[in-house]
Amino acid sequence: MKRRVVIGMLGTTLDKRGKRHNRWNKWRPTVGLCMQPGFAIDRLELLHGDNSQQLAGQVVEDVAQVSPATQVKLNEIVLRDPWDFEEVYGALLEFASRYTFDTENEEYLVHITTGTHVVQICWFLLTEARYLPARLLQTGPGQNEGEPKTAGAYSIIDLDLRRYATLTSRFMREQAASVSLLKGGIATRNTTFNALIEQIERVALRSTAPILLTGPTGAGKSFLAERIWQLRQSRHRVKGRLVAVNCATLRGDNAMSTLFGHVKGAFTGAQQARKGLLREADGGMLFLDEIAELGLDEQAMLLKAIEEKRFLPFGSDKEVSSDFQLIAGTHRDLRQRVAEGRFREDLFARINMWTFTLPGLAQRREDIEPNLEYELLRYAGDSQSQVRFEPPARQRFLQFACSPEARWPGNFRELSASVTRMATLADEGRIGSEQVEEEIARLRRSWYQVEGGSLPEGMVELDLFDRTQLESVLTICRTSSSLSDAGRRLFAVSRQQKKQPNDADRLRKYLARFDLSWEQLRGEK
Repeated sequence: MKRRVVIGMLGTTLDKRGKRHNRWNKWRPTVGLCMQPGFAIDRLELLHGDNSQQLAGQVVEDVAQVSPATQVKLNEIVLRDPWDFEEVYGALLEFASRYTFDTENEEYLVHITTGTHVVQICWFLLTEARYLPARLLQTGPGQNEGEPKTAGAYSIIDLDLRRYATLTSRFMREQAASVSLLKGGIATRNTTFNALIEQIERVALRSTAPILLTGPTGAGKSFLAERIWQLRQSRHRVKGRLVAVNCATLRGDNAMSTLFGHVKGAFTGAQQARKGLLREADGGMLFLDEIAELGLDEQAMLLKAIEEKRFLPFGSDKEVSSDFQLIAGTHRDLRQRVAEGRFREDLFARINMWTFTLPGLAQRREDIEPNLEYELLRYAGDSQSQVRFEPPARQRFLQFACSPEARWPGNFRELSASVTRMATLADEGRIGSEQVEEEIARLRRSWYQVEGGSLPEGMVELDLFDRTQLESVLTICRTSSSLSDAGRRLFAVSRQQKKQPNDADRLRKYLARFDLSWEQLRGEK
């Protein structure tokens, strides 16, 4: 049996009724609650103001008389004006945020009878929003014959709280805090991405259906999955931990064993039974990154586990159960994989209810600057050393990082590595122009090396001047929608001096000097 815990506010009027021994002839909500037959309370968390210590002490003594097994814990809160919505809501929210709930071993009830109407409404709202993983409890004086008047009666209620719309603005601020959590506190500026995160926040708190995160490698799928789990955990929507695995690392028997577990002797080398990640995620969340890399057999078992919450460990004929919430991630086009027969259509349909595509860094260049500051803060936390850009160096790096020349194929992961390198090489905690220029040259080499396919083989023998110029031209070509578009960008100044500029023809002739063509470049992309 779970321990019963009641959370409530000391009633400065109702709990004070009667003087000396006469108080036992009056109904007092907090004391009467602990006198209910067949309704044992293991712990009473009693909130009171800083000017009610004497009354609180009297109530503690009286509860000890009528219910010696009930532990009473006093919690002092400061309320200058108990009729001020903002103040009361903030004080109760602070209590709920710092309180350690143990929902595995305890059930919680919020006593709403005492306190001002404002207090009662705020209890309603906090419980409805799941800041308090509890039910509402109401008490009143005994009305029926035979009911002890001093004990009164109680009822557990479930009210429709939508009528209390006066705190809409406060809820908007709380939602903004949830969105900020999902973004890691980064003040992103991309409107499309911000709208996406706001929708994810609503889904994360209202739905337990699988979530599918798509987007290029390094776009932040793993980071966002962890933040979704943190958000759900903070609202008591999930109890267990987050279990994550990159499915690209799983092959053959190891895939089955890692995900679903195995029994002893299931295959050569299986000397001990293994629980498996799905069972470890029971009561929590499972993040399967690169889910498209799973084999068809594993996909079939995963579908059964999602739909039935049951599956067979590898080598076993006895089913086990696991109730987890799934987040899947991939940089693949799953519809194309289904068409190719490489991904099960029924599994795709099951995980495709909530699909969110994260844009890469090249599509969010306005977010490079706030992410730059975030990465410096993260480096400071990891290395315990503060590092800052010198203003000219910062401006130079941002100019390069936000330019069309910057390809960022590794997306935010690559930006993080870039900042980490500069911070590590910084002298006396200052990233100067020298470190920035070295890093820009390093990024250019990595993006334009022959193995990366930027320069066709044979171009490595060019003079440095020609090679640098050609690399810049090819970058523009690969980020342009057409030959004419690339020409206009490359010849934006000189074309103004021509009556009939033919940018496309001019670019085509330039490429021909290196035995290159527009069609060839588009095919290489």
